[in-house]
Amino acid sequence: MPTPNRTTREATSTVTNDHNSTATHGSPPQTPSSRGTGQLTVKRRGAVASALSARWFEFLSTGMGLFILIILAAVAAFLVSEAMPALTADTEELQKISWFYADSVIGYVGPLIFGTLLASLIALLLAVPLAVGIALFISHYAPRKLSGPLGYVIDLLAAIPSVVYGLWGALWLAPIVDPAFRWFTSALGFIPLFADYQPPAKNILTASIVLAVMILPIITAVAREVFLQTPRLHEEAALALGATRWEVVQMAVFPFGRSGVISAAMLGLGRALGETMAVLMILSPGFLYSFFLLQPGQHQTIAANIASKFPEASGLSVSVLIATGLALFVITLVVNMFARWIVSRRKDFSGAN
Repeated sequence: MPTPNRTTREATSTVTNDHNSTATHGSPPQTPSSRGTGQLTVKRRGAVASALSARWFEFLSTGMGLFILIILAAVAAFLVSEAMPALTADTEELQKISWFYADSVIGYVGPLIFGTLLASLIALLLAVPLAVGIALFISHYAPRKLSGPLGYVIDLLAAIPSVVYGLWGALWLAPIVDPAFRWFTSALGFIPLFADYQPPAKNILTASIVLAVMILPIITAVAREVFLQTPRLHEEAALALGATRWEVVQMAVFPFGRSGVISAAMLGLGRALGETMAVLMILSPGFLYSFFLLQPGQHQTIAANIASKFPEASGLSVSVLIATGLALFVITLVVNMFARWIVSRRKDFSGAN
């Protein structure tokens, strides 16, 4: 049992320590209830800051989206306003232009639209099978040490300027394909597509081959990423049923990536529609509705025609070229809208909300 003197000393020591603690920290020790209140205050402040950040981010994102739409509307309004003089001009005024051969702007733009779509579709037919094969090889067949470098090389093709592709097509590719085109005419000349070849090979087919090489990296990159996103469970389920690797691709990879491949092809088509320099350097121009792919002087694209005529254009001729640019703008817009529709269908297929 402690003595009274000892009890008095312990009490005095406790009072002294409490006094020193108060003097040192400036406030008495917090109780559990006060600490809980402070933590709730900090949480409320964090929640308010997060809500404000989310609100500002939503406002900024909405503003950027609206800004893009405003720019698109401004471009469309500019094209329409500048093309209106050509669209409303009579035939006599249009005939004063040295290179204008039609009776109306629509008659002038028609063959250009035909040549643009023909070159782009041929390029698409050549590029899509090759791009899908390369993407499938990189994603499911190539060893890991080979798939990475090969993917980088394919992606680097997109960084090559179009003028380099034009030089490559005009100086190297045209002499290479000349014997093949001669054989097409001699062996398949009864088909109008390959009839009456005339060297040099500055025709729509040569230009389409160059366009196919140019859009190959875009289609390959998108298709490769889509194939890599195939659910692993789907592939393992097919393997568990005894399927071979090719059967796994048929049953799991292709059904999942079909819409992605279509959207990739639409992106490549949009690139091919607007290509200028490569086509201008290769194709011998013409303004005909012709399916003779091996004859020069039959076709021309809208972009290449604008690039060749614009340096010397003035007055009404500028409005005519802008009217052709308006037609290309509408075609490209329709292609991109179709691609976005394909992408939205892919969300439904994959079960995403």
